[in-house]
Amino acid sequence: MDWQTSEDTVPSAFITEANARSVVGKPPASGAWREGDPPGARRFLSIGPTALERGGELPSVRVAFETIGTLNADSSNAILICHALTGDSHVVGLPGPGHATGGWWNDLVGRGKAIDTDRWFVVAPNMLGGCQGTTGPASYSPDGAEWGPRFPFVTIRDQVDVQLALTNALGIDRWAAVIGGSMGGMQSLEWAASYPERLERVAVLAAPPLSSADQIALNSLQIEAVRIDPAFADGEYYEAADGDGPHRGLALARRMALLNYRSSSELNDRFERSAQSEVSPLGDGGRYAVESYLDFHGNKFTRRFDANSYLTLLAAMNSHDVGRGRGGTVAALSKVTMPALILAIDSDRLFPVADQNQIAAHTPGNIDATVPHVISSQFGHDGFLIENALVGAQIERLLGT
Repeated sequence: MDWQTSEDTVPSAFITEANARSVVGKPPASGAWREGDPPGARRFLSIGPTALERGGELPSVRVAFETIGTLNADSSNAILICHALTGDSHVVGLPGPGHATGGWWNDLVGRGKAIDTDRWFVVAPNMLGGCQGTTGPASYSPDGAEWGPRFPFVTIRDQVDVQLALTNALGIDRWAAVIGGSMGGMQSLEWAASYPERLERVAVLAAPPLSSADQIALNSLQIEAVRIDPAFADGEYYEAADGDGPHRGLALARRMALLNYRSSSELNDRFERSAQSEVSPLGDGGRYAVESYLDFHGNKFTRRFDANSYLTLLAAMNSHDVGRGRGGTVAALSKVTMPALILAIDSDRLFPVADQNQIAAHTPGNIDATVPHVISSQFGHDGFLIENALVGAQIERLLGT
């Protein structure tokens, strides 16, 4: 779940006529970045065959990534930023050719900001299974057709192993920090448990030690929303004309997810029971403003994401369990001895504070002893993208250790 787009880095707002016009027209069968599209700020690196945790391998993996800042002579100033479920490598920058949205952390990464690119060299890759340049279901397989539903099952650990291969290819022996929020926080936690010798610091923002039954249940509803769309066609939709792809199912899944990313208090305070227009929603065919908000962002999402990729990444999120094969959660977290920021959001109903409590209590490197740093925000889970001053201050504190 997540959220790393321009609409997620601002408070919820009423949908204007200009908003509505921006999604007029038929959405493409897939909103993935495809071969021949403008690369934008992306760089690409092929890392060759990649073995997978659950068996088998991908015969060839290409990673799309972006960099900001300058790597110093001994490669000691590099920071890896791991994005969330529907994010990408475009951490900083404007929307434009190749980038449907602006940078999702423009206010935290850059010159003079919390992650100061006059000091740090930032690397942000698109995760394995994503749809913005790194190998995923919308990528071409060796037979020349899209992987589609044939794309193999991948886990959070597989995604981290691809990031490790990128690390090696870039000649970076040790990250000054690995920072991630939500699904990216799952990856940063896996980095700390799997390869503690390869990072000096870690930030786990609004992420759990494992995906709970409740969280898996929420994902299962989104998966089913996509699958029951007749236009999904069992994942074989890439040749469909604009408007004939699985956009209805994907938009519905996105609307479901948005309810978990924001708090009930923000939605109630922002929209109340307001109508979207002068037409009453009380039997006259009008709509409530909050309905229009969800519909708009669901429809917008289908223009920048791929349905098969969404299912692949939800399954990877469900796989998350830092203690799997390591003797359980406590044993795995005992390996996290480097300085660690564990950040929670008091209104997060997706990954609530209890999840971060569990990580913080058993992480020896926790810079707050045995508790997480809890920020107060009305924005729920998306607070890690919106509360720039609060989150930035804590990242600065970590980078100062």
